[in-house]
Amino acid sequence: MLEASLSQLEQLVGDLVQQNQHLQNTNAQLNAELAQVKDDNENLQLSLLEHEEKQGATAARIQALVERATSVTAVSA
Repeated sequence: MLEASLSQLEQLVGDLVQQNQHLQNTNAQLNAELAQVKDDNENLQLSLLEHEEKQGATAARIQALVERATSVTAVSA
């Protein structure tokens, strides 16, 4: 009976060691994916800031052109 219990305990410990190894591998993979996603997110945020700056510059140029056209129209009238 003691031999059977010891055998069962060995089997359970073996299963737990195997499960732990699997979980460690999964954790390492998830950490690598998380690092990649964080990098992608940072790149997207930088790209968004660049686009916002370009959009702001374009809006300022358009506003200047509208004001210029308006002032030319007012002088002509």
